[in-house]
Amino acid sequence: MKIAQVAPLWESVPPVLYGGTERIVSFITEELVRQGHEVTLFASGDSTTTARLMPMCGEALRPSKVVMNYEAPLTAMIEKVFGSAAEYDLIHSHLEFIPFPLAKRCRTPMLTTLHARLDQPELIPVFRKFADLPLVSVSEAQREPLPWANWQATIHPGIPHSLYTPQYNQGQYLVFLGRVAPEKGLDRAIEIAKRVEMPIRIGAKIDAQHAEYYKSVIEPLLDHPLVEFVGEVTDLEKDDLLGDAYALLAPYAWPEPFGLAIIEALACGTPVIGSRRGAIPEIIEHGVTGFVCDTLDEMTQAIRHVSLLERTRCRQAFETRFTAERMAQEYVTVYGQILGLPDKAPQPSSDLASGLPAAGQI
Repeated sequence: MKIAQVAPLWESVPPVLYGGTERIVSFITEELVRQGHEVTLFASGDSTTTARLMPMCGEALRPSKVVMNYEAPLTAMIEKVFGSAAEYDLIHSHLEFIPFPLAKRCRTPMLTTLHARLDQPELIPVFRKFADLPLVSVSEAQREPLPWANWQATIHPGIPHSLYTPQYNQGQYLVFLGRVAPEKGLDRAIEIAKRVEMPIRIGAKIDAQHAEYYKSVIEPLLDHPLVEFVGEVTDLEKDDLLGDAYALLAPYAWPEPFGLAIIEALACGTPVIGSRRGAIPEIIEHGVTGFVCDTLDEMTQAIRHVSLLERTRCRQAFETRFTAERMAQEYVTVYGQILGLPDKAPQPSSDLASGLPAAGQI
């Protein structure tokens, strides 16, 4: 198949540091290429891919020091994608609902993977207006606010099998990985660590929009001997940060659509303690790969039971459920359904690389 993958421009594909959506776009793209599909990636010019790259701006927008109007390159990209739509069998968009008006008028079918939360009331009229456009959710929980939408499948994100190395020795510290934002619950994670008197290492990015929250709420909590703020981390750093940890804390206070950090922890063999919010109960097998909790007290108690879990089971769950290979094959199935193709996937080409650079090379 000839497939256009359309990525956000906020981060490169794959991102150097934080960037969940761009990371998933990269994993899908590279695995599709490995399977023998003809893929064009619309992304920032500093992206790295084995597909044909169509650079839509010189560098990713978030770290850019020169781009002042972020809507301009996004608008230009959407025009480029749909202006060349006849070249592709299918357009796979990761831009949420932004391209919907053009997709509705385009002969080439467009599939949209929604990566963001969908529980905001203002989204309902938009999705009602474009209710015929095919969608993929990243979790069953994500689609609950819009059960009537044209869902083709729920496809859990995945990461390459060899991206992280499992560590089976029990670690000595807790870890938090993600964004510094109220809904991510970093303050709750620090509170849990203090309650159990266990060190916590924090791999997190600070967006400009949450700079004041960091300064007023989080920064005062960092002045404690048990707390270490590492900042944004690369895949190589993440491999060690997660792999050497006792458990990942995910005390989220919002309906998390998925939570990529959770499966990254499982890939490293590290159990997860998370809130019963959003997709977390779909990812964590309670009492097997971690614990799903309702309160801060339950999370605190769960820390004491992590040593009873087998880290090999965490890695096994990742290999069974959350690899990029599995994810891409599920997308190929959906592509075929949309295009009316026989349910038969192409065989991987033996002379194609597995796609992504090794950890630390991006």
